[in-house]
Amino acid sequence: MTDHTRDDTVGPPPFGSPTGWDPERHTSNGWKHGTLRRATVHGVRLYNSKDYHESHDCFEHEWYNYGSGTTESAFLHGMVQVAAGAYKHVDFEDDDGMRSLFRTALQYLRGVPDDYYGVGVVEVRSTLDAALSDPAALDGWRIEIDGERPEAGELDYEYAEQID
Repeated sequence: MTDHTRDDTVGPPPFGSPTGWDPERHTSNGWKHGTLRRATVHGVRLYNSKDYHESHDCFEHEWYNYGSGTTESAFLHGMVQVAAGAYKHVDFEDDDGMRSLFRTALQYLRGVPDDYYGVGVVEVRSTLDAALSDPAALDGWRIEIDGERPEAGELDYEYAEQID
């Protein structure tokens, strides 16, 4: 781990040991990359609150910390595409644009562990795949993290604002 992805203020998952978490690790409270966990939590909550642009920014900002070919980069790049595709579908009613972004997201998310940093990646891939043929599959869908589908609060918006 490099110091630029370390954040010792990020707490542990509420239960279990998702990929990225190791309670035996003595840095970042057990997260391999504490900044990735922080960006993911905020990005998912903002996505679930239909603030796709802000969600996209959370994932994109963190994506720049990782080299091409890493699982971290693939996951974050995929989630950038997920948020951008939802933005195209909801705000612009551009389902062709959504499909293009989701196809790319599926390529990036292929091979990412199913519980990466607490995100239900299997369901993300399944929902994107379903939305390719029926964009309505996206309507009302919220991303699962740590077994829940949380929405954004004040801290999530503050995080997104500070990265702009």
